[in-house]
Amino acid sequence: MSKPGSETSKISRRKFLGTGITVAGMSVAPGVSLINVAEARPLDQPVSSKQRWGILVDANKCSKGCTSCVDACFTENGLNRGDEQHSRPGQKAQWIRKIDLRDKATGHEVSLPLFCQHCEHPPCTDVCPTGASFKRKDGLVLVDKHICIGCRYCMMACPYKARSFIHEELTHQFEYAPRGKGTVEGCTLCVHRVDQGRNPACVDACNAAGHKAMYFGDLKDSNSEVSKQLKMHSSKAIRADLELNPGIRYRGI
Repeated sequence: MSKPGSETSKISRRKFLGTGITVAGMSVAPGVSLINVAEARPLDQPVSSKQRWGILVDANKCSKGCTSCVDACFTENGLNRGDEQHSRPGQKAQWIRKIDLRDKATGHEVSLPLFCQHCEHPPCTDVCPTGASFKRKDGLVLVDKHICIGCRYCMMACPYKARSFIHEELTHQFEYAPRGKGTVEGCTLCVHRVDQGRNPACVDACNAAGHKAMYFGDLKDSNSEVSKQLKMHSSKAIRADLELNPGIRYRGI
């Protein structure tokens, strides 16, 4: 195997960057088809390893009180709608969440969004017994809801606590973002938008809010804006010591 709560949580910056974060029959709403996410793209544009999609998050531009990216993700993918019923608040899905990091030595604090890091060597796929957790050729790490058995091994393996388990019946879902009781889910980088040549919803929302703290694009394309930014400025991968080579990079942490 590869080496691997509130909406805002405070974590020691040193602890966050230097230690792991780990968490210890399927039914679908009527009328919702669990489409294969891997095929949710134009048929004349097959997924290719020539691209690798990724995001650079500039924590220096990320406003502590802003939740535009989180709100956009929830709206785009139909998460935690008002009609969802949960036994406990902690059962709400979190594809993306805002966290605050604090340097104990200096007191410096930064706020940033945390979500699936779309690793080159994702530990979630290593431990999945059915192959439901998989990585596309373009680097997106996804879950095939048809064959997810809800064992939650991927949740335990993920050092970023980036996946959620669906405990309750769900209604009013979107076909491009199918969700089923008894399955695991997480950030897809809005694969349905990416396959249409668009930005993930969180990126567009951040730009619309005027922060412009998120850059999305092809990490293999030296002319993409995200690649230019990564070349000009230093950045970090969270838990780089695990050698997972995430597709999500951060500046200012």
